[in-house]
Amino acid sequence: MSKDLVTIDVQEGVADVRLNRVDKYNAMSRDMFAAVIAAGEELARAKGVRAVVLSGNGRGFCAGLDLGSFIQMGEGQGGDGGGSLFAKGEGPENFAQRPAYIWKKLPVPVIAALHGVAYGAGAQIALGADIRIAAPDTKLSIMEIRWGLIPDMSLTQTLRDLVPMDVAKELTFTGKVLNGHEAQALGLVTRVADNPLEEALALAEEISSKSPDAIRAGKQLLEATWHADEHTGLELEASLQTSLIGSPNQIEAVQANFEKRAPAFKDPE
Repeated sequence: MSKDLVTIDVQEGVADVRLNRVDKYNAMSRDMFAAVIAAGEELARAKGVRAVVLSGNGRGFCAGLDLGSFIQMGEGQGGDGGGSLFAKGEGPENFAQRPAYIWKKLPVPVIAALHGVAYGAGAQIALGADIRIAAPDTKLSIMEIRWGLIPDMSLTQTLRDLVPMDVAKELTFTGKVLNGHEAQALGLVTRVADNPLEEALALAEEISSKSPDAIRAGKQLLEATWHADEHTGLELEASLQTSLIGSPNQIEAVQANFEKRAPAFKDPE
Protein backbone atom coordinates (compact mmCIF):
# COMPACT_ATOMS: atom_id res chain seq x y z
CA MET A 1 0.00 0.00 0.00
CA SER A 2 1.39 3.41 -0.93
CA LYS A 3 0.95 6.28 1.52
CA ASP A 4 0.52 8.46 -1.56
CA LEU A 5 -3.06 7.15 -1.89
CA VAL A 6 -3.99 9.53 0.95
CA THR A 7 -1.86 12.58 1.70
CA ILE A 8 -1.71 14.48 4.98
CA ASP A 9 -0.30 17.98 5.42
CA VAL A 10 -0.53 19.52 8.89
CA GLN A 11 -0.15 23.28 9.20
CA GLU A 12 -0.83 25.20 12.44
CA GLY A 13 -3.08 22.51 13.86
CA VAL A 14 -5.10 21.89 10.69
CA ALA A 15 -4.65 18.56 8.91
CA ASP A 16 -5.30 18.83 5.17
CA VAL A 17 -6.16 15.24 4.20
CA ARG A 18 -6.68 14.36 0.54
CA LEU A 19 -7.79 11.21 -1.21
CA ASN A 20 -5.21 10.91 -3.95
CA ARG A 21 -6.08 8.14 -6.39
CA VAL A 22 -6.67 10.71 -9.08
CA ASP A 23 -6.63 8.38 -12.09
CA LYS A 24 -9.59 6.46 -10.64
CA TYR A 25 -11.62 9.39 -9.27
CA ASN A 26 -10.36 8.32 -5.83
CA ALA A 27 -12.40 5.11 -6.10
CA MET A 28 -12.09 2.70 -3.19
CA SER A 29 -9.86 -0.25 -3.97
CA ARG A 30 -8.78 -2.45 -1.09
CA ASP A 31 -5.52 -0.55 -0.86
CA MET A 32 -7.50 2.68 -0.76
CA PHE A 33 -9.62 1.35 2.10
CA ALA A 34 -6.43 0.58 4.02
CA ALA A 35 -4.88 3.98 3.21
CA VAL A 36 -7.92 5.92 4.43
CA ILE A 37 -8.00 3.88 7.64
CA ALA A 38 -4.27 4.43 8.19
CA ALA A 39 -4.69 8.19 7.72
CA GLY A 40 -7.50 8.32 10.27
CA GLU A 41 -5.53 6.25 12.77
CA GLU A 42 -2.49 8.49 12.36
CA LEU A 43 -4.55 11.61 13.00
CA ALA A 44 -6.27 10.07 16.02
CA ARG A 45 -2.83 9.83 17.64
CA ALA A 46 -1.67 13.30 16.59
CA LYS A 47 -1.89 15.55 19.65
CA GLY A 48 -1.11 18.72 17.67
CA VAL A 49 -4.03 18.32 15.26
CA ARG A 50 -7.02 20.48 16.19
CA ALA A 51 -9.18 20.12 13.07
CA VAL A 52 -9.19 18.02 9.89
CA VAL A 53 -10.22 18.90 6.35
CA LEU A 54 -10.99 15.87 4.19
CA SER A 55 -11.16 16.30 0.41
CA GLY A 56 -10.30 14.57 -2.84
CA ASN A 57 -7.65 15.50 -5.38
CA GLY A 58 -8.52 15.57 -9.05
CA ARG A 59 -11.98 15.85 -10.60
CA GLY A 60 -14.03 14.52 -7.69
CA PHE A 61 -14.16 13.62 -4.02
CA CYS A 62 -14.65 9.86 -4.48
CA ALA A 63 -16.44 7.84 -7.15
CA GLY A 64 -17.27 5.04 -4.72
CA LEU A 65 -16.21 1.42 -4.82
CA ASP A 66 -13.67 0.35 -7.42
CA LEU A 67 -15.78 -2.28 -9.16
CA GLY A 68 -12.72 -3.73 -10.84
CA SER A 69 -11.50 -5.00 -7.48
CA PHE A 70 -14.91 -5.74 -5.97
CA ILE A 71 -14.74 -9.54 -6.17
CA GLN A 72 -11.19 -9.65 -4.84
CA MET A 73 -12.16 -7.37 -1.95
CA GLY A 74 -15.12 -9.55 -1.04
CA GLU A 75 -12.86 -12.61 -0.99
CA GLY A 76 -10.17 -10.84 1.00
CA GLN A 77 -7.76 -10.85 -1.94
CA GLY A 78 -5.97 -8.21 -3.94
CA GLY A 79 -3.62 -5.67 -2.40
CA ASP A 80 -2.04 -5.07 0.95
CA GLY A 81 -3.66 -4.49 4.30
CA GLY A 82 -4.55 -7.98 5.55
CA GLY A 83 -7.89 -9.51 6.36
CA SER A 84 -11.16 -9.73 4.46
CA LEU A 85 -13.40 -6.80 3.64
CA PHE A 86 -15.70 -7.60 6.57
CA ALA A 87 -13.03 -8.55 9.10
CA LYS A 88 -13.63 -7.08 12.56
CA GLY A 89 -11.00 -5.20 14.48
CA GLU A 90 -10.97 -4.07 18.09
CA GLY A 91 -13.98 -1.78 17.70
CA PRO A 92 -17.56 -2.49 16.60
CA GLU A 93 -16.86 -1.61 12.97
CA ASN A 94 -15.39 -3.92 10.32
CA PHE A 95 -12.71 -3.18 7.71
CA ALA A 96 -15.29 -1.95 5.16
CA GLN A 97 -16.99 0.35 7.67
CA ARG A 98 -13.86 1.88 9.16
CA PRO A 99 -12.92 4.34 6.33
CA ALA A 100 -16.14 6.26 7.04
CA TYR A 101 -16.64 5.55 10.74
CA ILE A 102 -13.11 6.53 11.71
CA TRP A 103 -13.82 10.22 10.95
CA LYS A 104 -16.91 10.19 13.16
CA LYS A 105 -14.82 8.74 16.01
CA LEU A 106 -11.84 11.05 15.56
CA PRO A 107 -11.52 13.24 18.69
CA VAL A 108 -11.32 16.47 16.67
CA PRO A 109 -13.76 18.01 14.16
CA VAL A 110 -13.61 16.76 10.58
CA ILE A 111 -14.83 18.94 7.70
CA ALA A 112 -15.40 17.27 4.31
CA ALA A 113 -14.96 19.46 1.22
CA LEU A 114 -16.91 17.91 -1.65
CA HIS A 115 -16.64 18.50 -5.37
CA GLY A 116 -17.27 16.46 -8.49
CA VAL A 117 -18.77 13.16 -7.38
CA ALA A 118 -19.34 11.58 -3.98
CA TYR A 119 -20.97 8.29 -4.90
CA GLY A 120 -21.61 5.23 -2.74
CA ALA A 121 -18.53 4.69 -0.61
CA GLY A 122 -17.53 8.29 -1.28
CA ALA A 123 -20.82 9.61 0.06
CA GLN A 124 -20.54 7.40 3.12
CA ILE A 125 -17.02 8.60 3.88
CA ALA A 126 -18.28 12.19 3.61
CA LEU A 127 -21.15 11.39 5.98
CA GLY A 128 -18.59 10.32 8.57
CA ALA A 129 -17.35 13.91 8.79
CA ASP A 130 -18.81 16.37 11.30
CA ILE A 131 -19.45 19.06 8.68
CA ARG A 132 -19.78 18.90 4.89
CA ILE A 133 -19.23 21.79 2.48
CA ALA A 134 -20.08 21.04 -1.16
CA ALA A 135 -19.70 22.74 -4.51
CA PRO A 136 -23.07 23.54 -6.14
CA ASP A 137 -22.52 20.99 -8.92
CA THR A 138 -21.36 18.19 -6.62
CA LYS A 139 -23.12 14.89 -7.38
CA LEU A 140 -23.86 12.90 -4.23
CA SER A 141 -25.61 9.55 -4.07
CA ILE A 142 -26.16 6.63 -1.72
CA MET A 143 -25.66 4.51 -4.82
CA GLU A 144 -25.29 0.92 -3.57
CA ILE A 145 -28.76 -0.10 -4.76
CA ARG A 146 -27.53 0.28 -8.35
CA TRP A 147 -25.25 -2.71 -7.73
CA GLY A 148 -27.84 -4.71 -5.81
CA LEU A 149 -26.31 -3.84 -2.44
CA ILE A 150 -27.12 -1.94 0.73
CA PRO A 151 -24.97 0.88 2.11
CA ASP A 152 -22.62 -0.83 4.56
CA MET A 153 -19.92 1.69 5.47
CA SER A 154 -21.39 2.78 8.83
CA LEU A 155 -24.38 4.57 7.26
CA THR A 156 -26.52 3.35 10.18
CA GLN A 157 -24.38 5.50 12.47
CA THR A 158 -24.06 8.60 10.28
CA LEU A 159 -27.11 9.18 8.09
CA ARG A 160 -29.45 8.90 11.09
CA ASP A 161 -27.86 12.06 12.51
CA LEU A 162 -28.75 14.06 9.41
CA VAL A 163 -32.12 13.09 7.94
CA PRO A 164 -35.45 11.51 8.98
CA MET A 165 -35.88 7.80 8.35
CA ASP A 166 -38.23 8.30 5.38
CA VAL A 167 -35.60 10.42 3.61
CA ALA A 168 -32.90 7.85 4.42
CA LYS A 169 -35.11 5.12 2.99
CA GLU A 170 -35.80 7.01 -0.23
CA LEU A 171 -32.10 7.66 -0.77
CA THR A 172 -31.24 4.02 0.01
CA PHE A 173 -34.02 2.53 -2.14
CA THR A 174 -33.50 4.76 -5.22
CA GLY A 175 -29.82 5.73 -5.38
CA LYS A 176 -30.99 9.20 -6.40
CA VAL A 177 -28.20 11.59 -7.42
CA LEU A 178 -28.34 14.97 -5.66
CA ASN A 179 -26.52 18.18 -6.48
CA GLY A 180 -25.04 20.35 -3.75
CA HIS A 181 -28.15 22.46 -3.20
CA GLU A 182 -30.44 19.41 -3.15
CA ALA A 183 -28.17 17.69 -0.65
CA GLN A 184 -28.16 20.79 1.53
CA ALA A 185 -31.96 21.02 1.44
CA LEU A 186 -32.18 17.45 2.77
CA GLY A 187 -29.55 18.03 5.45
CA LEU A 188 -26.82 15.87 3.92
CA VAL A 189 -24.63 18.91 3.30
CA THR A 190 -24.03 21.66 5.84
CA ARG A 191 -23.62 24.39 3.25
CA VAL A 192 -22.77 25.02 -0.40
CA ALA A 193 -19.77 27.04 -1.57
CA ASP A 194 -18.16 27.76 -4.91
CA ASN A 195 -14.79 26.76 -3.45
CA PRO A 196 -15.57 24.16 -0.79
CA LEU A 197 -11.93 23.36 0.00
CA GLU A 198 -11.10 27.00 0.64
CA GLU A 199 -14.19 27.36 2.85
CA ALA A 200 -13.39 24.16 4.73
CA LEU A 201 -9.81 25.20 5.41
CA ALA A 202 -10.98 28.62 6.65
CA LEU A 203 -13.48 26.97 9.00
CA ALA A 204 -10.83 24.54 10.24
CA GLU A 205 -8.48 27.45 10.96
CA GLU A 206 -11.24 29.15 12.97
CA ILE A 207 -11.88 25.97 14.97
CA SER A 208 -8.16 25.46 15.57
CA SER A 209 -7.98 28.91 17.20
CA LYS A 210 -10.35 27.80 19.99
CA SER A 211 -9.45 25.82 23.10
CA PRO A 212 -8.57 22.31 21.87
CA ASP A 213 -9.78 20.86 25.17
CA ALA A 214 -13.22 22.41 24.76
CA ILE A 215 -13.44 21.46 21.07
CA ARG A 216 -12.64 17.82 21.81
CA ALA A 217 -15.04 17.77 24.75
CA GLY A 218 -17.75 19.33 22.59
CA LYS A 219 -17.44 16.64 19.94
CA GLN A 220 -17.34 13.92 22.58
CA LEU A 221 -20.46 15.33 24.24
CA LEU A 222 -22.55 15.49 21.09
CA GLU A 223 -21.42 12.15 19.69
CA ALA A 224 -22.05 10.32 22.96
CA THR A 225 -25.39 11.88 23.85
CA TRP A 226 -27.23 12.66 20.60
CA HIS A 227 -29.15 9.37 20.75
CA ALA A 228 -28.73 8.73 24.47
CA ASP A 229 -31.19 9.11 27.34
CA GLU A 230 -31.40 12.29 29.44
CA HIS A 231 -29.45 10.79 32.34
CA THR A 232 -26.48 10.00 30.09
CA GLY A 233 -26.56 13.42 28.45
CA LEU A 234 -26.84 15.47 31.62
CA GLU A 235 -24.22 13.40 33.43
CA LEU A 236 -21.69 13.78 30.61
CA GLU A 237 -22.35 17.54 30.35
CA ALA A 238 -21.53 17.92 34.03
CA SER A 239 -18.51 15.61 33.92
CA LEU A 240 -16.91 17.27 30.90
CA GLN A 241 -17.61 20.78 32.16
CA THR A 242 -16.07 19.94 35.53
CA SER A 243 -12.92 18.77 33.78
CA LEU A 244 -12.71 22.01 31.77
CA ILE A 245 -13.41 24.61 34.47
CA GLY A 246 -10.15 25.90 35.90
CA SER A 247 -7.98 24.01 33.44
CA PRO A 248 -5.04 25.91 31.90
CA ASN A 249 -6.70 26.31 28.49
CA GLN A 250 -10.00 27.44 30.05
CA ILE A 251 -8.19 30.05 32.13
CA GLU A 252 -6.27 31.16 29.04
CA ALA A 253 -9.57 31.58 27.13
CA VAL A 254 -10.93 33.87 29.84
CA GLN A 255 -7.73 35.89 30.15
CA ALA A 256 -7.39 36.32 26.40
CA ASN A 257 -10.96 37.60 26.18
CA PHE A 258 -10.46 40.12 28.99
CA GLU A 259 -7.12 41.26 27.56
CA LYS A 260 -8.54 41.42 24.01
CA ARG A 261 -5.75 39.31 22.50
CA ALA A 262 -5.43 36.04 20.66
CA PRO A 263 -5.27 33.09 23.06
CA ALA A 264 -2.20 30.87 23.25
CA PHE A 265 -3.64 27.41 23.86
CA LYS A 266 -1.61 24.30 24.57
CA ASP A 267 -2.35 21.04 22.77
CA PRO A 268 -3.57 18.06 24.83
CA GLU A 269 -0.81 15.87 26.19
